[in-house]
Amino acid sequence: MNRIATLLIGASVTLAGCADTAALEQRLTDAETKIDAMQAQIDAAPAAGGAAAAGPSAADETAAGELLRSANDQVAAMDYEGAKATIEQLTTNYRGTRAASSSRRMAGELAVIGRDAGDLAVEDWYVGNTSFGDGKATLVVFWETWCPHCRREVPKMQETWETYQSQGLNMVGLTRLTKTSTEEAAREFVSENSLTYPIGKEDGSVADRFGVRGIPAAAVVKDGKIVWRGHPARITEAMFANWLDLPS
Repeated sequence: MNRIATLLIGASVTLAGCADTAALEQRLTDAETKIDAMQAQIDAAPAAGGAAAAGPSAADETAAGELLRSANDQVAAMDYEGAKATIEQLTTNYRGTRAASSSRRMAGELAVIGRDAGDLAVEDWYVGNTSFGDGKATLVVFWETWCPHCRREVPKMQETWETYQSQGLNMVGLTRLTKTSTEEAAREFVSENSLTYPIGKEDGSVADRFGVRGIPAAAVVKDGKIVWRGHPARITEAMFANWLDLPS
């Protein structure tokens, strides 16, 4: 059994036995970090039978890090095609660097931009109801009650809702009730944080279509297309102005 498979099994056993949600999330993050590092080593390894390859040089790591920062800046400026090209340059020229490994999630987020959003398939609504056709643009937030980062970010979205709803923003929070989440816990979280934007349970099909691999995650739908994917904390006022056609 390879080391990555061993780590995944070990992480699953640890999570199953962990009652502390913060510790659970940290252990999962630690496991993911180790897996990313191992994958970077695999990517950098020579083909079978080849000579042993040295790891990336310090100069390569520095150059790769600069490219990753450039890609982040391009995403913030909504230059998604430029960001894709930068990540391709990074992964092609600096394979095996830490930055190349770190860029995988961003590449996955960029890959779904332009995809049809499909239907907003919600099994049960906890607050209100909505569809992707409402408003000028729809901000979608994926979350779970067991995720400490979600518990921090999701209540912040209430202020976003109150600020931009009158300017055409539609919004929806989606949970799948995974792991230790329950409907009772979800409703209690909504009530405790006085959340008033639409929130519902989906079966995972929306998250899959939007390429969600970690939470909290967010996306924006406009005219039936996914026009942005990323972490909710990375959304800026300039982005909202663009999506909602607000005067600059």
